[in-house]
Order: sequence, then C-alpha cells, then structure tokens
Amino acid sequence: MQNNQNSKLHNPLIYLLAFCSGFCIMGIELLGGRILAPFFGSSVHIWGSIITVFMLSLSFGYLIGGKLSTKNASLSRYGLIFIVAGFTVLPIAIWSAPIMEAIFLVIEDSRYGSLVASMALFFIPTIILGMISPYSVRLLVTDKENSGQVAGRLYFVSTLGSAIGTIVTSFYFVLLFEVNQIIYTFSAILTLLGVSAVMINKYQQKSSTSLAGIVHE
Repeated sequence: MQNNQNSKLHNPLIYLLAFCSGFCIMGIELLGGRILAPFFGSSVHIWGSIITVFMLSLSFGYLIGGKLSTKNASLSRYGLIFIVAGFTVLPIAIWSAPIMEAIFLVIEDSRYGSLVASMALFFIPTIILGMISPYSVRLLVTDKENSGQVAGRLYFVSTLGSAIGTIVTSFYFVLLFEVNQIIYTFSAILTLLGVSAVMINKYQQKSSTSLAGIVHE
C-alpha cells in the first residue's frame, strides 16, 4: 500500500469517487431503457435484458477489480479505471443508434434483440465501472480488524450514490436534457474524477519525496 494513503485527502477522495461511480452506474442503467425503447419497446423483458446485462457485467467487474487490487494498488491506477470507464461510456451515445438498428434487422424477437443490444452497448463500460468498488476497498483497508467496517461503509456510500443517481436521473435529468447529453456528462464526470485522482496521487508522492529529503537533511 502506498504511503500517501495516510494523507487526509486520501480516504474522503476514495469515498467521493465511489459515490460518483454508483451515481453514474444507475444513471446509465436507467437511460438504457430510453435508448433501447425506439427499437425494442419498453416492456418488462426489455428491462429484464438491461438489468441482466448490468448485473452480469458488474459481477465480472468485481472479480477483475478485486484481482487487480492485489497488484501494487495505488490511487493513480484507481484513477485510470475511472478514465477508461469515461471513454468506454462514450460509444453508448455515439454509436447506439447504428448498433441497435443492425441488431434489430437481424434479430426479430425483441427479447433476444434487446439482450444482444444491451450486451453490445453496456457490457464493457459496466465491467470497468464494476472494478471500482473492490479496488476502493483495497485502497481504504489498512488492517484486517477494520476491513469489514471499511467495506460496509464503502458499499453504503456507493449504494447511496446509486440511489441518488436513480432519483436525479429519472426525476430531473431526463426531463431537462437529451439522453446523449446525459451520457456525455457522465463520461466527462468519470474522466475528470480519474484525472483528479491521478494528479492528486502525483502531488502526494512529490510531497512525500520532498518531506523525506528534508528529514534526511
């Protein structure tokens, strides 16, 4: 674990990023219904396809994120996950229409068409977003005795972000903005958060190096 984890900025930043990732995950999932509706409708099996894909991809994300967190976990690498997530969200807005049209023409049954479309649009970005929670736990846990409490607090913050993201997106965003505008906003937020984490990590490392030099002198 990096020494910069003792910084006063470290833990609040991790919780903030986990909150924002939860917010974005549920916001994107809700928008999935609006994105698929013009081609496949909005019946219950459409939502079944979306929820299935999100749950499946999140499970893979948790698995991969947990594995990556065991290999020199750092705030900088944590930030890179957010940056990658931000970029992988962009195709949802840019290419959703041609992708769904192609699938719609090939698969007549809306159940399977919506499932394939959901996989094509949301599987990769949601895997990346799913990596955030286990990586967050790794960065926050400093000893085994408090690991359960830290994990519980982290998942509380992340799930709270998901709940607020659900309300804000469904009650306000969809009424005020176009779907693509919201997707671009989520992408920008994730990317900016990732860049901020990388920059803060570099600043903390520089400060730690400077302090160590002063002590040796």
